Amino acid sequence: MMTCAILIVFALGGGPTTAVRQDPQTGHQPTAQAGIPVAPAETLTLEDALARAAANSQRLAELQARQEGAEAAEAGRAAEARPIVALMGGYTRTNHVDEFGIPAPGLPLRIIYPDIPDNVRARLDLQWPIYTGGRTGALERAARAEHDATGEDLAAARAELRLEVTRAFWALVTARETEQVVARSLNSMEAHVADLRTRLDQGLIPPNDVLSAEAQESRARLVAIEASNARGVAVADLRRLLGDDGEGGIEPLATLGAAAVPDGSPAALIEAARRQRPERRALEDRVDASEARSVAVTAGAKPQIGVGGGFDYARPNPRIFPRVGEWHESFDLSANITWQLWDGGRRRAEYAESTAATRGARSRVAEFDRLVAFEVRRSWLDVDSSRAAVTTAEDGLRSAIEARRVLGERFNAGVAINTDVLDAELAVLQAGLDRTRALANARLAEARLQRAVGQ
Repeated sequence: MMTCAILIVFALGGGPTTAVRQDPQTGHQPTAQAGIPVAPAETLTLEDALARAAANSQRLAELQARQEGAEAAEAGRAAEARPIVALMGGYTRTNHVDEFGIPAPGLPLRIIYPDIPDNVRARLDLQWPIYTGGRTGALERAARAEHDATGEDLAAARAELRLEVTRAFWALVTARETEQVVARSLNSMEAHVADLRTRLDQGLIPPNDVLSAEAQESRARLVAIEASNARGVAVADLRRLLGDDGEGGIEPLATLGAAAVPDGSPAALIEAARRQRPERRALEDRVDASEARSVAVTAGAKPQIGVGGGFDYARPNPRIFPRVGEWHESFDLSANITWQLWDGGRRRAEYAESTAATRGARSRVAEFDRLVAFEVRRSWLDVDSSRAAVTTAEDGLRSAIEARRVLGERFNAGVAINTDVLDAELAVLQAGLDRTRALANARLAEARLQRAVGQ
C-alpha cells in the first residue's frame, strides 16, 4: 500500500533516472554531500517556466525555420508573375576561316564574311509571362496557404509545449508535496516508535510491538527515498523542457489546488475547439493549397503568352550584314504563345494526383473533428471527476487524521493496541497521498482541457 507513493509522479510523465537525494524531513536538498557544496535550489513559477521553454525549444526553432522557408517560397511564387531582366555577356574564340568577298568591276574586293576569331557580346534581356491561364496565381495561392499552415503548425507546437511544461511543473509540485506528506508521516512514526521503546524499557509492552513499529518505520523510510528520487526525476524532466543543462534543484513557486470549474458545456467547448485549434486551421490551409495546385494543373491546358526583348551590343553583331569586326547595337521585341495540345497524359495524371491529395486532406479534417470532440469530452469529464475526487480525498484525510488522534488517546489510556495505532498511521499516509494524487490529477485535467479547446 505504501509503495504507491512513487507512482503519483510516474503517472505524470518521466521515467526513473539518477537524481540528487533530498532530505525527507524538510523536502529540500542538503547543503553539502561528501564535502561537495550543493547549489541552492532555483525558484521558478509556471509562467517563467513557459517563457523559458518557448525561448529555448529546438522544436519551435525548427518550425520557425520552416515557416520562414514557406514565406520565401510564397515570395518566389509571387515573383513568377513579374518580368525578368538579365544582363548577359560572353566571349567566343573561333578558328580562322578564309574570308569571303565579292569582287566588283572597278572596285576593291568587298568582304562579306571576314575572319573574326574574337567574338564579344553583351545583351540586356527581358522576359515577361503576361498570361499563364491562371497557373501563376494558383501556385501563389498554394504557397500562401502552405505558409499559413506552417504558421498554424508553429502555434500547435507552442500549445503542445505549454502542456508539456505544465505537466512537468505540476509533476514537480506533486513530488515535493508527496515528500512533505511522507515526511510528516515518518516523523509521526518515529515519535511513536520512540514512545514504544520507552514503554518497552518500562516493561509495559512486549518486544514484538516495537519490532512491528520499526518495520513500519523502515517501510516509510523506503517510500521517502522513492519520493525523493521521484522529485529528482521531475526536476530533470522540467530542465529538459526548459533547455537547461544545470544540475541544481528547482523549487516551484506554486501549490496544488482544485481545478477550476469547466466554463461551458461539452458541446460549446467542442465548437470552440474547432474554431481555435491551430491543428485544424493548418489542415484547412493544406486543403486550400491542394485545391490551388489542382487549378494550376488545369491551367496547363490553356495557352501561355509571354513577351520578350533585348538590347545587344556586340562585335561582330550577327544582325549586321555583312559582318564586320566593329561594335554595333541592335534590339529585338517578341510576343510568344505556347499551347500544349497533347502531353501523353501527364497533365491528367497530375490532376488526378492533386485531387486525390485534396480528398485526403478533407478526410483528415473530418477525422480531426471527431478526435477533438472525443478529446474535449474526455477532458471535461476528467476535470469534473477530479474535482469530486479532491473533495472525497480531503474528507478521507480529515477522517484518517481524526481516527489517528482518537486511537492515539486510547493507546495512551491503555485501551487500544499498537497494531491499531500503526494501521491508523498508514491510513493517514495513504489518505495524504490520495489527496496529493487527486489534486495533481485535477491540475493536469484542467491543463489538458485547455489544450483540447485550443486555449
